[in-house]
Parts: sequence; structure tokens; C-alpha cells
Amino acid sequence: MFKRFISPVFCLSALGALFFSVSSHAGKEDFTQKIEIASSNQSGDGIAKKSRFWGSVIIRQGSLVVEADEVEVDASLGKDKEIFIAIGSPAQYSQQQQDGSTVSATANRIEYRRETRALSLDGNAEIQQNNSSVKGESILFNMQLEQIIAQG
Repeated sequence: MFKRFISPVFCLSALGALFFSVSSHAGKEDFTQKIEIASSNQSGDGIAKKSRFWGSVIIRQGSLVVEADEVEVDASLGKDKEIFIAIGSPAQYSQQQQDGSTVSATANRIEYRRETRALSLDGNAEIQQNNSSVKGESILFNMQLEQIIAQG
């Protein structure tokens, strides 16, 4: 059974939950909407500014959806420097862009560093946009420049 979890600890880290914004063209209205997380289990440490969600985690914010077995949020570096790590078999990310197309990614581990707007996909990584697909053991996606570097 899923429980909705929104707490002061998560709200603090939720400022960074623009987790997975793909580019300046991705659904901008998504980021003005409420962030919802459903998971079987959750824990948070307000002093360390870290949260952990596990057990069929689903994050939604507008058309942005992340599905993972576990998600860790580290807000200890301060505002706009949050780090999100989604782990799964595989973890999945998708978001509808303003033009109606969808960007999606899968990997065993997806890490987003808000400060650099970089999405790191590790382990059986794949990113798809329109009719393009890139696969590799490791993919780094710079969201601002829309550049992809794949290895393996």
C-alpha cells in the first residue's frame, strides 16, 4: 500500500525537486505544480537535510514522473545544490515537453545535480527523445546545453 508523504524535511529538499527538468523547453508548467511522492517507506533527517524513500517510489510533478525502487535526496549543500539519486531495476524518468513529445530515460542509477543541471545515468543506461535513442553503460546529459556523453 502506498502512503503519500510530504513533510517539512521533504519540502526543504523539494525546492530542488526540479529533479529531472530536461531542458528549458520541457513542460515549464510542471515546475509550478505540487510535488507528490508515493512510497511504501520513508525517512528523513532534518538536521542532515537528507530524505530517503523506498518501496515502489513514484514522484510526480505535472507530467514529470520518476519511478524507482529507492530515492535519496541530499539538500545538505544548500538551496539550488540538491542531489537526487534514484535507484531501480531500472529507475525510470519521463517528462512531456511543451511540443507534446516525451523525453524518457532508464538506468540502474539516475543522479541529478541541480546546481550543474546534469543528469548522470549509470548501469544499462538509455535516454530517448523524439526518434533518437542513446544507450550505454554510462550517460551524462547536460540539460542546459542538451549535450549527451555516452560510454560503454
